[in-house]
Amino acid sequence: MIFLHDISFGFPHGKLLFNHLHLTIPSQTVSALVGNNGTGKSTLLKIIAGETEPLGGSVNIQGEVYFVPQMFGNFDHRTVAECLKIDGKLDALRKITNGEVDELYFETLNDDWDIEEKCQNALQYWKLENLNLNQKLETLSGGQKTKVFLAGIQINEPQIILLDEPTNHLDSEGRELLYDLIQKMNSTVVIVSHDRTLLNLVDTIYELSNQGISIYGGNYDFYTEQKEIEEEALQNDIHSKERALKKAKEKERETLERKQKLDARGKGKQEKSGVARIMMNTLRSNAEKNTSKLKNIHAKKINDISGDLRDLRSSVKNVGQMKVNFDDSGLHPGKILVSAEDVNCKYGEGNLWKENINLEIRSGDRIFIKGKNGSGKTTLVNLLVGNLRPSGGKITRADFNTIYIDQEYSLIEGESTVYDFVKQFNDHALQESEVKTLLSRFLFGKETWDEKCDILSGGERLRLLLCGLSISNKTPDMIILDEPTNNLDLQNIEILTESIKGYQGTLVVISHDEVFLEEIGIKKNIELVG
Repeated sequence: MIFLHDISFGFPHGKLLFNHLHLTIPSQTVSALVGNNGTGKSTLLKIIAGETEPLGGSVNIQGEVYFVPQMFGNFDHRTVAECLKIDGKLDALRKITNGEVDELYFETLNDDWDIEEKCQNALQYWKLENLNLNQKLETLSGGQKTKVFLAGIQINEPQIILLDEPTNHLDSEGRELLYDLIQKMNSTVVIVSHDRTLLNLVDTIYELSNQGISIYGGNYDFYTEQKEIEEEALQNDIHSKERALKKAKEKERETLERKQKLDARGKGKQEKSGVARIMMNTLRSNAEKNTSKLKNIHAKKINDISGDLRDLRSSVKNVGQMKVNFDDSGLHPGKILVSAEDVNCKYGEGNLWKENINLEIRSGDRIFIKGKNGSGKTTLVNLLVGNLRPSGGKITRADFNTIYIDQEYSLIEGESTVYDFVKQFNDHALQESEVKTLLSRFLFGKETWDEKCDILSGGERLRLLLCGLSISNKTPDMIILDEPTNNLDLQNIEILTESIKGYQGTLVVISHDEVFLEEIGIKKNIELVG
């Protein structure tokens, strides 16, 4: 069981990430924590894991916790055994079997006599059977590092498992192994992820936002259905408030016009009846006071409705307004853009691929490059765009323009400011005010225009890049996406998906996100075998 009571957290000299947060997660449930980038999902997971202290509130965890982090840089200097938290037990077992009987060794082993067998079985499950437990984590690929930490679940058998973006570096095979493991576990599992297949395996969704935590009792599909219902209700509330605001303004105008007519009629009668001037002034003053009072009453009502309307509109999702409307590519459909004949690359003593690569990419193709971790997917992309030369075979390229969006969005220079970056896409001379209006549409307010790009998150970098593409009138003939959803939250994945759906040029994608691939309409596969 996990109890968080009145939790608050913020960074030094920064705004509060969350405040007075309450969360209870029952035992032996599988749940997910979702929310936009920057709401504090990973931080909350670290607070539960005991790796980060909250500014206030209490944390009560009932059971042993095992945490699989999103980033592994802090562990690179450790051995695989240390990362698995079994180095002490393995050392104790070795000394006991060598005849040493120090009580400390027995306490360390804690009757875990089959630790070697459990370790072997777990590593075999994750296809890591040839891994040396004494090698440093830094010698492994991103996918292998993730699998090492996931193997620790089966070895340590904890009561509470916390997973922070566990599928980010996993290939399709690794993801399937994780999905299968999640469905068989009896532990309490809390997942932070944008992997919609994984999110559909959970019992409960906890949504973290600026308003706190909302609970949805179901998987991700159920959550999205409920969010659509909420969105529809929100739109109905907005329309209702808009009608109320219009009616209030009409009522104000009608009331003031009627009052002015009555005042004018009364003044005429008073003048005809010969009312003294001093009395006339008093009556006029009273009329003005009454008019002012009426105006204040109506103004307050209008302001109240307007405030409610602003609050409602601020809750509306902004996905639609950030869609990029790509023009059609100037290339005729079916034109051969790239052809590869018997292409391969050197890897150590031999070739990277077991079989030479032969392929054609034509204008309008939507292609998925498929392969396990280490099969050379990114290498193939670099060959296609001309960043690498093959060690054997021939690549022929037509004249076309391409944009290559890698996992880190490295097209965006860190030293550039937000405004300066998008300005370079302004090839049809939009006014500065128009460029800044587009920045605002992509959620970059004026306070961000002079910020350096190197402080932007993955989702913010995506939005900035899409903003630049929406400013340009040069639609790329080919867009290459290398694991584009890895660093994105669910909202930003939706923004990217909606933009790519409407793109009519040639699309080449490396991704393990099957839902994303299905939604963007992939038609062809290139499968690599390393």
